[in-house]
Amino acid sequence: MAKDHSNFFNDVYEVVKLIPEGRATSYGAIANYLGTKGSARMVGWAMNAAHGLDDVPAHRVVNRAGILTGKHHFETPSRMQERLEAEGVEVKNDKVQNFREVFWDPNEELAL
Repeated sequence: MAKDHSNFFNDVYEVVKLIPEGRATSYGAIANYLGTKGSARMVGWAMNAAHGLDDVPAHRVVNRAGILTGKHHFETPSRMQERLEAEGVEVKNDKVQNFREVFWDPNEELAL
């Protein structure tokens, strides 16, 4: 079972690495892209486990409303917001502003 989780987590990380600077996506959009539409929570677990992996920009993954639900898994609760703002993403009250414009959909962006 753990092997399946690690493969899924690695698949999630490969998608997250493709999110461009200044953009954000949701746990559900990643799950949908990976063909596991109902597993947004598993994507969240993968993101929680990603902290410490310097090449995985976990700060670019938020919930479907653009809320920084993973912020408590960063070095400090404000670090996720700080990293997004450094890329030009506006965040107010733990929520990405203009989320529709910033949203990166792997199903569209990575379509073959």
